[in-house]
Amino acid sequence: MRTGLLSGIYDPSGLGALLFAVCAVAVQLDRNYIREKTLEGQVAAAAKGNHGGRPRLIDDDMLTFARVLRDKGTPVPEIAKKLTIWAGKNADKNPSVASLYRALAEVEAAS
Repeated sequence: MRTGLLSGIYDPSGLGALLFAVCAVAVQLDRNYIREKTLEGQVAAAAKGNHGGRPRLIDDDMLTFARVLRDKGTPVPEIAKKLTIWAGKNADKNPSVASLYRALAEVEAAS
């Protein structure tokens, strides 16, 4: 014989199945509402200029300097050694070559 909080409530073939189905629908509706409001908040924040995620590693000044050096023929690994990160946990370090290539590619794709 079963005892406990749900004893006699859940009957997989009867009203118990209906109860759990209704609860599942209510939870799914609540989840959809929360997701919708979260997305609206992200769109509103983006309209104000606040985009989520980590701050950019390579700022616009560093990128301009890197593009000038690259146009002069300097290899990207040497350019990365001349740049210095100013903020975050990697402050006073050089950006990785991969990060610099990625930032340069993003600028070229945007133009």
